[in-house]
Amino acid sequence: MSQNTGKFIIIAGFILVVLGTLVYLLGDKLHWLGRLPGDIRVEKENFKFFFPITTMILLSGLLNLIIFLVRKIIE
Repeated sequence: MSQNTGKFIIIAGFILVVLGTLVYLLGDKLHWLGRLPGDIRVEKENFKFFFPITTMILLSGLLNLIIFLVRKIIE
């Protein structure tokens, strides 16, 4: 393994700890997450289906931005 891989793992771990802390402390303020317009929710008598497509697209874009910034910092 190269030294850059070690740096990436350390930075990724730090980011996960920060995100986990934010979710833990601000969990009651993040109730909108998963209930955005475009998230699919079907509820019937004996059946529930939930597909948070808009939330997944938003989180994917945010994660890509974070990875891009981390790669710029490492290089």
